[in-house]
Amino acid sequence: MNIYLVFVIILFLLAISDLIVGITNDAANFLNSAIGSKVAPRNVILIIASLGVVVGATFSSGMMEIARSGVFHPGEFYFSEIMIIFLAVMITDVILLDAFNTFGLPTSTTVSIVFELLGAAVAISLVKIFGSDNTLADLGKYINSAKALAIISAILLSVVLAFSFGSLVQFITRLIFSFNYERSMKYYGAIWGSIAITSIVYFMLVKGAKGASFMTPEAIEWLHGNTMKLLISSFIGFSVLLQFLMLVFKINILRIIVLVGTFSLAMAFAGNDLVNFIGVPLAGFESFKEVMNDPSINPDTYKMGVLMQPVKTPTLFLLAAGLIMVTTLFFSKKARTVSQTEINLARQGSGAERFASSGLSRSMVRGSVGFSKFLNRMVPDKVIVFIEKQFDTTVLKKKSLNKIDTSSFDQLRASVNMFVASMLIASATSLKLPLSTTYVTFMVAMGTSLSDRAWGRESAVYRITGVITVIGGWFFTAFTAFTVSFIVAMFLRWGGLIATFVALGIAVLFVIRTHFIHKTRSEKASKKDDFDEKETLNGANILIKCNSSITSVVGSVSKLYFSTILNLIREDRKKMKKTVKNIEELNQLSKDLKYKLYPTLKKLEEDSIDTGPFYVQILDYIREIAHCLKYISDPVFEHLDNNHPPLVHEQVKDLHELNEFVSTFYEEVQNITKKQKFENLDNLIAQQQSILNLIARIKKKQIRFIKAEQVGTRNTLLYLNLLSESKNLVLYTVNMVKSHRDFVLSDTGVKT
Repeated sequence: MNIYLVFVIILFLLAISDLIVGITNDAANFLNSAIGSKVAPRNVILIIASLGVVVGATFSSGMMEIARSGVFHPGEFYFSEIMIIFLAVMITDVILLDAFNTFGLPTSTTVSIVFELLGAAVAISLVKIFGSDNTLADLGKYINSAKALAIISAILLSVVLAFSFGSLVQFITRLIFSFNYERSMKYYGAIWGSIAITSIVYFMLVKGAKGASFMTPEAIEWLHGNTMKLLISSFIGFSVLLQFLMLVFKINILRIIVLVGTFSLAMAFAGNDLVNFIGVPLAGFESFKEVMNDPSINPDTYKMGVLMQPVKTPTLFLLAAGLIMVTTLFFSKKARTVSQTEINLARQGSGAERFASSGLSRSMVRGSVGFSKFLNRMVPDKVIVFIEKQFDTTVLKKKSLNKIDTSSFDQLRASVNMFVASMLIASATSLKLPLSTTYVTFMVAMGTSLSDRAWGRESAVYRITGVITVIGGWFFTAFTAFTVSFIVAMFLRWGGLIATFVALGIAVLFVIRTHFIHKTRSEKASKKDDFDEKETLNGANILIKCNSSITSVVGSVSKLYFSTILNLIREDRKKMKKTVKNIEELNQLSKDLKYKLYPTLKKLEEDSIDTGPFYVQILDYIREIAHCLKYISDPVFEHLDNNHPPLVHEQVKDLHELNEFVSTFYEEVQNITKKQKFENLDNLIAQQQSILNLIARIKKKQIRFIKAEQVGTRNTLLYLNLLSESKNLVLYTVNMVKSHRDFVLSDTGVKT
């Protein structure tokens, strides 16, 4: 039995890891609305969410049955087989969720656990079938297909319902309050807030209480018998309280609603999703205790029908799990990465988009535009005028310009996100249907952003592509969870304890690897040029940012150009591949700078407007310089990758000379831009002319090589392209330095 004690210990260690990676992915579900609308400082939001997680953890006991008997029939499996299934599930879950967290994609911990259980159970079932007289037709004997289909159907249905309810409720709410909701809130705010909070109270206490580990049957019966009284009292009480807070203390009740919603959604998350992290280890622990109670039991022949019986999970276990999740909330950097994906897709303003457009998203937008025009013809003009008035975002633009509000979306939408998602998740919890909190909260947020016209024609194709990418990731989750869990279960069944430690080692190495990947990605993201959201820009501070961008780009260009030429000469494909990647990053940086041009110029002070055109010119030249490097490096890598003939001796000699000239040229560029010694510009122009003359001489030599048939077609195309783009590179660089000079001189606040 010692081997199974080891298995149980491993299960609990994996449970801790799973709690950490699970809350990292799911934290976005209950934090995004509060963080995106900036209702309170981040630490305050985290504290409130943490309280919700701890309280909600005690509501999870009834949900644990899903992990015990929701997907397969435990009575058909022996104890030794059950332990293999549970180990395979937990190892797969840690790997899968950590991978999604690393790349900032929200996925469903519920879908992952359901399909992991399914994959591992199918693997062991097939082993049992092929080892007996049974056939594949007997697979249903082992797999609870009806329950599994019900769970999957509930999850898929929740996606449609969440998006529909989010869109509808947000549309009605915005029609009532508009974007200039401060005035309407005085009259209807208390009633609306009371409806939201009362709904949360109903679903969290009345519906969710019967699963709580600490609730007695008498208390549950009292709640059910006094439901209507409780709801009426809550509605009246909250209406009076909220109206009083608004009139007397001038408190923004939307902040209260969003923070209460954060608490309730965190509570609903813990009640619904805690099973995903500790349900399997606890089921394994219960199985182990059952077998240990009778020394005569043979683990290889004892069937685990006992798992069909309902068991109350000790409150201490639930609270310990809640505390682990709370600690992770405060310290996980990956949680912020996952949150940013949803906030960017739901934000009201425009700007740089993470996702590119796709054919499907473009078709959907064209269809939506056509349908919108059709509706406009059908709906009376007075109704259209009223709707347009309520959805007028002018007030938001004024707040943004005046730096009053720098949130991603307003608090009214955040409050709708909170209470709609809370109601849907809590109601599913009460029915013991483990729907995906990720799917619900994400789709509610997307539905409300659609109704709020956050997906305008300027950003719709990119946002829709983002949503499609995330949803596609959900299907990938199901497929990957099933496949990997199936393979791991087979491996553990074949290799026993040794295979278990090998699989654990692979999981640990994978998590360590993804940690460094995420760290690298975060460092790159932090290096991106960005202005403080609340900063008012003038000539002085925009010049500082401009100098920083130019210095960074010039230093990178010099190194990357030198490396490209050297790799071509040495035929070093491996290093060239790395250089191409670095050039692509530089190209993306220049692209990001251009994307941020609009919000940067919008924040310029009136007396600094004259500096704007020069800043635009500088960014244009930086973009062109990055393009030149890309147009040089891509053909070079293709040449090396295809193993085309190397350069001839004279070409190598000329390129070495060109490389030295360009390196000296960029040293002078750095000297001028860093110290703003624009009196040296004539010297730089002279160096530029020397490079251009050298390129002209090298081109003549290349023509002689062609005439003498010393080089082939591939060599010629590559070489002439390299020379042409090198010429463009130094021309754009000098133009950038000239624009930088004009930029500095145009700012009267800077001494030159």
